[in-house]
Amino acid sequence: MENRTDKNSYTIIFAVAMVLIVGSLLAFTASSLRPNIDENKRLEKQQNILYAMGVNENEEGSANFVSTDKAPELFNKYIKKQLVIQGGKVTEDNEAYLIDVKKEQANAKAGKERRLPLMEGEKDGKTYYIAPIRGKGLWDAVWAYIAMDENMVILGAYFDHKGETPGLGANITQRFFMDDFIGEHLLDASNNFKGVDVSKSNADPLNNDKTDNEVDAIAGATITGNGVSAMIKSDLKLYEPFFKNLKNN
Repeated sequence: MENRTDKNSYTIIFAVAMVLIVGSLLAFTASSLRPNIDENKRLEKQQNILYAMGVNENEEGSANFVSTDKAPELFNKYIKKQLVIQGGKVTEDNEAYLIDVKKEQANAKAGKERRLPLMEGEKDGKTYYIAPIRGKGLWDAVWAYIAMDENMVILGAYFDHKGETPGLGANITQRFFMDDFIGEHLLDASNNFKGVDVSKSNADPLNNDKTDNEVDAIAGATITGNGVSAMIKSDLKLYEPFFKNLKNN
């Protein structure tokens, strides 16, 4: 007599049942963890923005965020206004910092109006405008938070990546690279937007000239550097009309 477990139908039914059970468990786990995941993303964005403003716990040579338990209080202390720029209009939105830049870039490619979040902060009597930007490195996404003054001079920067090469492109997260951007002008001498190039041929390795629109490249990370340059030029240029209007008012 044939054993029922030897039949192909039994194998198929068992496989389907296991897929349904495992799928249900995974869906339940993902649903249960969603609030924690969303909260962690919110805190991480607050830490990134504060870092770009210079609100961090940096030590000699190392880059450190404020702790997650301090981030919400410090974010509310230093961020005075959150703006959304869309279609030439500027509106306030207390959750502008949560806007997904990746989705907005996809919307723009699909012909929709892109929303540009911009956080306005104040520290030591100085106003900071912090913009999130996103681009493509060697292997995957790179992104940043760039803090600027009203003249589009960079006051601080935080860079991160998804999968750049350790010791090479991944070094965009190191202080020696991020600090080089402080003081760099995004506009040229004629007040036209130019961005900042991560340049292998930079003639100013000590980065003393802040008006050359260049910082020194990371050795062995040309494509990552090119991605950072392109990201700055494409995304921050979108904010140029806002700053021009700001200076004219």
